[in-house]
Amino acid sequence: MIEVEKLDDTTYKVTVKGRSVTSHEVRVDSSYHEKLTAGSVTPETLIEKSFEFLLERESNTSILRTFDLPVIGRYFPEYEKVIRKMISG
Repeated sequence: MIEVEKLDDTTYKVTVKGRSVTSHEVRVDSSYHEKLTAGSVTPETLIEKSFEFLLERESNTSILRTFDLPVIGRYFPEYEKVIRKMISG
């Protein structure tokens, strides 16, 4: 289970409840959100889908505790392409 809580305009707390519970602080600025979603979903939805993407590839205990959303693409080059498909359905 993934819970996303808005802390301020660009920062979100993400709690992942799996075998163990982890907490993450994720930052996403409006320009990156717009680039990936064209405004079709909220930043919270983008972050939730991004964590679904990550959890398909690694355990929640392996996900960085604090990061900017674009960092995912450094570890997984396919991220932006896949996340656009996940969002568009």
